[in-house]
Amino acid sequence: MLPDVVLVLLAYLLGSLSFGLLIARWYGGADLRHSGSGNIGATNVVRTVGKAAGLLTLLGDGAKGFVAVFVAQAWAPAGGLPAAAALAAVVGHMFPIYYGFRGGKGVATALGVLLPTLTLPLLGALLVWAVVVAVWRYVSAGSMLAALVVPLLAWLWGYPGSLVWAATSITALVLYKHRENFQRLLQGREAKFF
Repeated sequence: MLPDVVLVLLAYLLGSLSFGLLIARWYGGADLRHSGSGNIGATNVVRTVGKAAGLLTLLGDGAKGFVAVFVAQAWAPAGGLPAAAALAAVVGHMFPIYYGFRGGKGVATALGVLLPTLTLPLLGALLVWAVVVAVWRYVSAGSMLAALVVPLLAWLWGYPGSLVWAATSITALVLYKHRENFQRLLQGREAKFF
């Protein structure tokens, strides 16, 4: 039991690393928390630093989620530990201990934790995201709708309850972190990606 708790704590600490802040600094950019939208995620990195830095941020934030779940799966493949580690990594990204609990919106880290746990629902969500962004050009709308799709597909396709629960919790957190984007979408003030 104690090793499980330690692994979940390590998943949170790993999730708390902000690749957006680190990469923006490496590229000589300003502190993301005071630039662009103020978010530390890949979309703001693209807008404030550039596409290459944004791609590196997306990969880094996704990789930390993937690694957290991969280690949990190696330790206890059949239990609820991978689901708990997945949720902990996303919570770490959103509320990082290293940055005063002010983090990002968790989409890239969610992508990383879902890849090894809910692969098929993730593919469905990516399709929804791609269509929304291609047609309406709102990354935030694509992210929110994609987040809603994952637990629904996981439940419909009979994935374990612990993973459905984790996906539902992650979706609720992603929607919470996008609440200001949702308000701007309703008011017609949300920035388009391209």
